[in-house]
Amino acid sequence: MKYMPPPWFTVQALDDMTFAISEYGHWEKVHSFLVIGDKRAALIDTGLGIDSIKRITDRLTNLPIIVLTTHVHADHIGGHGEFDRIYVHRDDADWLINGIQGLSLKQIRKDISRDITRPLPGSFDPSTYRPYQGTPARLLTDGDTIDIGNRRLDVYHTPGHSPGHISILDQARGYLFTGDLLYSGTPIYAFYPSTNPEDLVNSLERIAKIQQVSKIYGSHNQLGLEPDMFMEVLAATQYLKGNDLVKHGTGIHTFKGFSIQF
Repeated sequence: MKYMPPPWFTVQALDDMTFAISEYGHWEKVHSFLVIGDKRAALIDTGLGIDSIKRITDRLTNLPIIVLTTHVHADHIGGHGEFDRIYVHRDDADWLINGIQGLSLKQIRKDISRDITRPLPGSFDPSTYRPYQGTPARLLTDGDTIDIGNRRLDVYHTPGHSPGHISILDQARGYLFTGDLLYSGTPIYAFYPSTNPEDLVNSLERIAKIQQVSKIYGSHNQLGLEPDMFMEVLAATQYLKGNDLVKHGTGIHTFKGFSIQF
């Protein structure tokens, strides 16, 4: 029998109209999410750009797709060039148009190509890799609601990891997509000069007080966290503030289920 290498993407159904599209062969273990409504679909981030994510979304829906960008870092905008309608928060728009701040192209190429555990697509060449740059179709602001047809997505501006980072709440199902604001397994990063530790902690406090969350979907590592983690998040933010730790250079702070690096 001919050996067939594992596919680059792993697709997991969260329900019959919501899919996680994961890249477990890369050290960052990135998740993008396809949320399907009656009239159109929303793709929350487009992954690393190592393989074509559009080939996957084309199998899952024939509806028009808008891309909701949680933030403009290379591992979340890799497939943006495959789609026509890109939405991004206004505070990250400059990074999308003119290039990501705080990371050199050399460093981005190094990060994108290291610690790979699955065969790479033949089309991928890390030496020529460039993060997507382009003009968004829409600038998002805090409180926006996006109707994709019998399904409404609320936008929360949750800066810290980047100036225009957003989290997205699926009203009906209670799914909260937190991008790089909250996930488990590896530290949540706010140590680059382009990050803001105070904003990150305030954003964590804000999402932890959303009442109708049934599941938390961060963009890395474990797929799906339970909302009872929010109690630990609130305790952690109070600890960090109370001990004057919310600033660059204080290191990694570990809590039950997650950690933060300033």
